Amino acid sequence: MSFVLSGLFIFFARVADMSLATFRILMLMRGRSLTASLIGFVESLLYIGALGTVLRRLDNPLHMVFFAGGFAVGNYVGSRIEERIALGYVDAQIISVDCYESLQTKLRNEGFGVTCVEGRGKDGVHQILHVLLKRRDLPRMMRIVSDEDEKAFISVIDTRKIIGGFFPKRK
Repeated sequence: MSFVLSGLFIFFARVADMSLATFRILMLMRGRSLTASLIGFVESLLYIGALGTVLRRLDNPLHMVFFAGGFAVGNYVGSRIEERIALGYVDAQIISVDCYESLQTKLRNEGFGVTCVEGRGKDGVHQILHVLLKRRDLPRMMRIVSDEDEKAFISVIDTRKIIGGFFPKRK
C-alpha cells in the first residue's frame, strides 16, 4: 500500500472509530448495552486496522500524525453526529420571574408538558417550570422561552430513564 493510501486509511479509520466511540458511549448512557456492544465490535476492528498499519510503517512518523489527526477529527465528528441525532430526553427547569404564566401557557399550546412548582430564591418566591422533553425538541423549546422571556433562567439536565407520565403529541 502506498504512503498516501495508508495515511488516508489510518486517518479515516480513526475518524470512523472515534465517531463510533462517541456514539457507543451515548448508547451506554441510554441503557442500550447490546447496541453499544455491536458498535464497540466495529470500533475495535477499525482501531486495530489503523494501529496495525501504523506499527507496520514505523519508518515514517507521518503515519503517527495521521493516527493522531484521525483521533482528533473523529472526536469532533462524533460530537457533531451526537448533536444531530439528539437521542434521549432532557429535563428543562425554567425560572421566569415576570412571565411564568404566559410562558407556561405558550409551552403547553406548543405541545410541551409543563409542571409548575414553587421555589424560593434570593429575591423571594418564584415559579419553576419543569418541562421533560425529547432532546431533539430542545432548540424549539429554547426559542419559545427566549421569545417569551429573554431573562428566563434555564437549566437543562440529561434524563436517563422515564417511567410513566404524559408526553403530548408533537405539533
